[in-house]
Amino acid sequence: MLHLDPNQLETPQLHRYLLGSIGPRPICFASTVDQQGQVNLAPYSFFNVFSARPPILIFSPARRVRDNTVKHTLENVQAVPEVVINVVNYDMVQQMSLASTEYPKGVNEFEKAGFTMEASEFVGPPRVKEAPVQLECKVVNVVALGHEGGAGNLVMAEVVRLHIDAQILDDQHQIDPQKIDLVARMGGNWYSRAKSGLFEVAKPSSALGIGIDALPQAIRKSAVLSGNDLAQLANVSTLPQGVNQYSGQNIEAHKKAKQLIAQGAIEQAWQILIEE
Repeated sequence: MLHLDPNQLETPQLHRYLLGSIGPRPICFASTVDQQGQVNLAPYSFFNVFSARPPILIFSPARRVRDNTVKHTLENVQAVPEVVINVVNYDMVQQMSLASTEYPKGVNEFEKAGFTMEASEFVGPPRVKEAPVQLECKVVNVVALGHEGGAGNLVMAEVVRLHIDAQILDDQHQIDPQKIDLVARMGGNWYSRAKSGLFEVAKPSSALGIGIDALPQAIRKSAVLSGNDLAQLANVSTLPQGVNQYSGQNIEAHKKAKQLIAQGAIEQAWQILIEE
């Protein structure tokens, strides 16, 4: 048994111990806007529901450890106190991960991750159309927990509108855990899927992935490749050489590429697509 003083641990090590110990953690996929109306979309796993009446959700965009800067989400909710919290299921987990890339301010992560912006009814930020549940919220309070890198900022948000996909409901009109197929964060690259347990999602490229919006249209509009597949193809810093003139829609090639993507062989999948 290890006996550790958190004050004697470097912040990254403490962070890894905490996140490895406490899980699975629900994922808050938060869409916000700044005062100019620019949209931001980012996931946070410091998140849960804390009250039903009033309906209060809390998530925490922590200060970056490496340089003690704050996330665009935090800046946005302080300027425009509204947020849409979109629930993440397995069908969109790779796209959600791609949206966690630290794109420069003003870059629309909806477009980069291949999501559809759906207008909200009571708040300014758009909803993620592909999410099985979308919760429009008004931010009622923001509490800073510290001022060093790694310090959290509790964003308390009151739900003012719920949007629930009818396809995830059971015969009693309740949310079916099998149909919603939620995913949650564990430590490192690990996630947990309600249906089948642990799986890994590689972290986005530190060199900034090109995004789904930069993929050739024939790939982006593939009848075979899913959003999760496209997100993994788009997690490269530049398009592979030879793909700029790509216009193919060879179903068999796309099927082979899909199989390779499922095995984590992204470079080989790109090669199949280029050579088709």
